[in-house]
Amino acid sequence: MSRSIRPDAVLVQAVIAGALSFAHLHDLAEAAGQTGWKAWAYPISVDLLLVAAWRRLRTVRRDRSAWTWFVIALVASLGANVATAGLLDLGHVPAWLRILVAGWPALAFLGGTLLVHTPAAPDAHPQPVDETPVPEVETHRTDTPAPVPSADVPELDPAPARPAPAAPVVPTALLDHARKLADTHRTTTGAPMPAEVLAARLGLPAPMTDAITAQLQLT
Repeated sequence: MSRSIRPDAVLVQAVIAGALSFAHLHDLAEAAGQTGWKAWAYPISVDLLLVAAWRRLRTVRRDRSAWTWFVIALVASLGANVATAGLLDLGHVPAWLRILVAGWPALAFLGGTLLVHTPAAPDAHPQPVDETPVPEVETHRTDTPAPVPSADVPELDPAPARPAPAAPVVPTALLDHARKLADTHRTTTGAPMPAEVLAARLGLPAPMTDAITAQLQLT
């Protein structure tokens, strides 16, 4: 089953605009003394330079030379459209316009060559390279035999045990405050206040809290 062909409004508009611009460039070149096939070659040269500059801009948007040649080709195309609208007597073309039309092929060839063969400039803001060294993974061998103690080496006495730190002295006012909290909890809930609840209420360091709970006999 063949698919129906639906015309695209944008494509039709592009064909109409291209044909009119092509005809205007041809008429201007012919009025400037370029007859025969030469008058038909001028519109092709202008459009090719315009397309080459546009393709260059799509690759490197900040290329000044691409913008320069794009504007030159656009002015040449737009200028021909305006000149053939009755503002210029095509029967008496001025000398400066004849010189521009005659020199256009060399200018277009220069612009196309520069656009095609000029390398793209490197990015001004390169991405930073992460130079953080990769940490080495330490490997442990499991087949290394454990050292065997020698009979000639005397055994060392174990290190003496460190004495346990003394319990901190609890101020009387702090102890009374903690007792009030414990009594209030017992009166409200009917159960003794857990040590961890008292520690959370007081917000004191662990040694001081342990000393208070020990004196109040809380668990």
